[in-house]
Amino acid sequence: MTVTGVRAHARIVARADGRGGTALPVLDGEGPLALRRTRAVGTEARVMVVGAMSGPLGGDRFALTATVAAGARLHVGSAAATIALPGQTKGEARYDVRLDVADDAELHWLPEQLISARGSDLYVTTRVELAAGARLVLREEQVLGRSGEHPGRLTSRLTVRIAGRTVLDQELACGPGAPGGWDGPAVLAGHRAVGQLVVVRPEFTEHPVEARPLGEYAALVPLPGPAALVSAVAPDALGLRRLLDEILTRLG
Repeated sequence: MTVTGVRAHARIVARADGRGGTALPVLDGEGPLALRRTRAVGTEARVMVVGAMSGPLGGDRFALTATVAAGARLHVGSAAATIALPGQTKGEARYDVRLDVADDAELHWLPEQLISARGSDLYVTTRVELAAGARLVLREEQVLGRSGEHPGRLTSRLTVRIAGRTVLDQELACGPGAPGGWDGPAVLAGHRAVGQLVVVRPEFTEHPVEARPLGEYAALVPLPGPAALVSAVAPDALGLRRLLDEILTRLG
């Protein structure tokens, strides 16, 4: 920890083990980003991110990178929600995630919710680099404030590139100081939980998904190349998770 906050970087590397499974030659967490290997499921290695400290707090800088090599299968989740909190150090906290997935590799990135507590200020970036034959299921869920609480400032940017081509680059800012309209009918419409799924499958190249609403509060849209995006809002975290789980099951 420094006078400007905590610095922490966690790294995961997954490789095919040559026996039909997936090895984890690098599983390196530090500070608040502890990594735990859990029981594998079939050919898929599983990792849990365990928050060892509160945060991110104001001034903190967290980074997490995951690399999935050819032939590997990796599932990453988290043990609990991440809560952005105000800290003694004033200023913005950052949480940067970088995911790289090779040809004939698969990543399921399914962390728990990110909760923006009152008085916090967090900028989150997630950058995904996929080879042409990679597979991905990525879920993001953001909750604006704890129960009965106004949210902090939360800015989230998600970028997905496939074979060097950007297929998604979007940013959402919510809470105090965010551009006007974030809580209006064209964005969150008063809801306090927002989420999305990005699904990348090579078969979508020949059989792309069709844009359509998924009930009243979610929509499915195709992205360039073998990818699809689901965006959803809900009154609370539980409702959002149920909605996204149902949609992912329907996508197969």
